[in-house]
Amino acid sequence: MRMYDLIKKKRDGKSLTAQEIKWFIENYVNGTIPDYQVSALLMAIYFNGMDLEETTALTFAVRDSGDTLDFSDVKGIRVDKHSTGGVGDKTSLIVAPIVATLGVKVAKMSGRGLGHTGGTVDKLESIPGFNTGLGVDEFLEIVNRVGIAIVGQSAELAPADKLLYALRDVTATVESLPLIVSSIMGKKLAADDDCIVLDVKTGSGSFMKTVEDSKRLARLMVDIGKQAGKKMLALITDMDRPLGFNIGNILEVKEAVETLRGKGPSDLTEICIALAAHMLSLAEKGTYEECEDKVKKVIADGSALKTFADMVEAQGGDSRVIYDTSLFKEAKFSRVVKAEKSGYIVKVDTEGYGTAALLLGAGRNTKEDKIDFTAGIILSKKTGDFVKAGEAIATLYTNSGEKLDAGERKLIESTVIGDEKPAYKPIILDKVQ
Repeated sequence: MRMYDLIKKKRDGKSLTAQEIKWFIENYVNGTIPDYQVSALLMAIYFNGMDLEETTALTFAVRDSGDTLDFSDVKGIRVDKHSTGGVGDKTSLIVAPIVATLGVKVAKMSGRGLGHTGGTVDKLESIPGFNTGLGVDEFLEIVNRVGIAIVGQSAELAPADKLLYALRDVTATVESLPLIVSSIMGKKLAADDDCIVLDVKTGSGSFMKTVEDSKRLARLMVDIGKQAGKKMLALITDMDRPLGFNIGNILEVKEAVETLRGKGPSDLTEICIALAAHMLSLAEKGTYEECEDKVKKVIADGSALKTFADMVEAQGGDSRVIYDTSLFKEAKFSRVVKAEKSGYIVKVDTEGYGTAALLLGAGRNTKEDKIDFTAGIILSKKTGDFVKAGEAIATLYTNSGEKLDAGERKLIESTVIGDEKPAYKPIILDKVQ
């Protein structure tokens, strides 16, 4: 078998066999296929696509390219939730403790943020002392004892994805449905979970810009997950506006805590209740409606917040900041951003808001960049709200005062104010199962 023949076959619009795809992935990971040939194949896939059989084979090959996790020592049903990424998306910090409180185990591996999207691991590491680098035995012990543990992605898990993504990033082949699916599901299927709920974002702050594209992505991921023997469901949710009011690591942890106290923003609360109820329902804890009631109960009685604090303590973090968020570090500098004219916020460029937070120090452009955990944005107004000229639309936070100007410029240019109030748009747009 030659890589040249696979490139030519896909260039000519033909389908690759599962055997050919497996051979390609195995030999690329072991270093016998050079980057320039893989780049050529990625471009051929970008232009000609892959059918379901090819996409499934690629996903399974990525899954099998390194270690796979064995969670058989975890007592009970294991469920995971994955978001395709957005701005202000702190749902894992809320949903996972809720589900664990109700008797379903969450052994979760999460990623760091890159670019305008935040990462769950970064948010957790903004909690003093929190350790996301647990060994496997300690990780599983905490899952069994507390019901939940969240750690960083293992370097040995799906190494093909890391190699492929680095190439996709520099060859303009990121926006390819089969490559996106194999990246997300290759990693997810390497973990030993029974049920997976996907939160597929759509809109200006997400990877998929239209509902139709998001549904196609969700359909593929759900179908491939089912072929791997998992119970699957996906929600299509709106990312034409940031989720909640807080953007940035410590700020998002604070908002997650408020949501677990039953005092969170309505959009964030709605999505978290839906995601948690679907996770519980897939895990056979009752009908969706029954599970929704259970979710609301553990928020109302404070038990879900306690589970979050217990996880923080078990992973070496200071749980006092969960019960009293005023103990978190605060940024040295802040600035109120004011509306330049009166009117309704017609729309926002959510990616632009994420970039504004990035410019303040809340994210990273490269994996080596150091994050300012205190940096970020708290919104005062959101899409559909009326604002007067000179009224606050947001407050910026950073430990580096010279970053305020760039953050303010980006936020203002990402906010459209007009005379007509925009039509209402639901936060949950569709469901795929």
